[in-house]
Amino acid sequence: MEPSFENNLATVIARRFEGAKLTSVNQLTAGASQQTFRLTVEEGSGETSMYAFRRAQPGLESSSYGQLPPSLVLELLQLAAEGNVPVPEIHCVVGAEDGLGDGYIMEWLEGETMGQRIIKLPELADARESLAFECGQALARIHALPVSRSLSEKLHSVSPEALVRETWDAYKALDTPQPMIDYTAQWLLSHLPQDSRTTLVHGDFRNGNLMVTPDGIKAVLDWELCHIGDPMRDLGWLCVNSWRFGNRSLPVGGFGRVEELVAGYESVSSHRVDRDALRFWEVFGSFWWSITTLGMAKTWRTGETPSVERPVIGRRSTEAQMDCVNLLIPGKVTSLIEAVEDQNLPSASELINSVQSHLREHVAEKLEGADKFLVRVAINSLSIADRELAYRDQAERAERIGLSALLSDPENADRPLAADAADMCGKADTLADLRWRLVTALREHKPLNAKILEEHLRQTVAHRLFIDQPKYSALID
Repeated sequence: MEPSFENNLATVIARRFEGAKLTSVNQLTAGASQQTFRLTVEEGSGETSMYAFRRAQPGLESSSYGQLPPSLVLELLQLAAEGNVPVPEIHCVVGAEDGLGDGYIMEWLEGETMGQRIIKLPELADARESLAFECGQALARIHALPVSRSLSEKLHSVSPEALVRETWDAYKALDTPQPMIDYTAQWLLSHLPQDSRTTLVHGDFRNGNLMVTPDGIKAVLDWELCHIGDPMRDLGWLCVNSWRFGNRSLPVGGFGRVEELVAGYESVSSHRVDRDALRFWEVFGSFWWSITTLGMAKTWRTGETPSVERPVIGRRSTEAQMDCVNLLIPGKVTSLIEAVEDQNLPSASELINSVQSHLREHVAEKLEGADKFLVRVAINSLSIADRELAYRDQAERAERIGLSALLSDPENADRPLAADAADMCGKADTLADLRWRLVTALREHKPLNAKILEEHLRQTVAHRLFIDQPKYSALID
């Protein structure tokens, strides 16, 4: 941590908390979009207090992916507290003039925020029994919050169709051919919710953005993506598989059932939950996440957000794409690729494994907090590179066979995905060329054999996910 950062924090603490002195700073999370620090402060009375400092990931302060300014977050949290939504108290907003980036200092609350731990810790077992119901109640209260005209003018207001198109446009601007994303966009535009309401939407209400104690929800966190829109988006986002942390059997955050979530919502709200709309927004959530992760990776490529975590987050797009596969075109993955042995010693894989072992056994154990987390991210990044070296050639050949069969004769419903199908298109076509041809066909609604298309998308996304994250729950099934 840079001395200037701590010095600037100390200056803010001394100026805004009379007689107080900053004694320690610990970064708790690197954060995909937000960083969190624990501050230990000696008050003027001599007592020791804890505070939390949250700020936008450097480089993302004005990102199109996301963040409301801290002053607006403060306004929303005050409104939420008045509406009986559990939220932390913000003590002061920090701005560019403080040399710390956009953020705020808030009260320190004790509780669990890690999604993986919320679904597993024995001490939270009783809380999990009613957690989905509580989430429904909290969301109903958020959606009932009165939004003044001045506040609504500061927030993005968007209809379901406009949001799908905005998100799809953001993907198109990335200039990367991802056929499953285009397929999902077409499905979403064909299944838009009818007669949707318009309310305040939290935008990121999920397992991992809740603080949970044995007594239930202690606080709803991360209000930086609030907007005006369809409230069912929040319920669908909470059910997205990415936030179940491997526990697919309980679709609400990995800890509850949809029936419990709906019952909690309807116990507070006079509006009934439209199950079709909830499904739409679950699909949209995975669609949005598959694109947002690619956008985050681009900020790393451009140098906007240099971080070892960003390129790994970009590879998570295939997780969300596979979730879209399972939601829209479920079916059996007929085969998985096998590693090709490299007889040269030491092989690239062995070199990578040696670095991983060193980081895991001799570096990570000496670190703590965010530094330890980022070393684990680096180890994961090396694992992806290792699998890519081993499996990429087979995965790309299988993808080319599927693309060639699909694009060569879209009218023939019985044509198999034959091994010689790679010759059906010109050999001069690169794999990227073929991907773009499929993407263009999807965007222009050109006739495609539905059976072959679904099989190709399912198989291709599964192969890519096998390289990126073979233990992700959507693939294990």
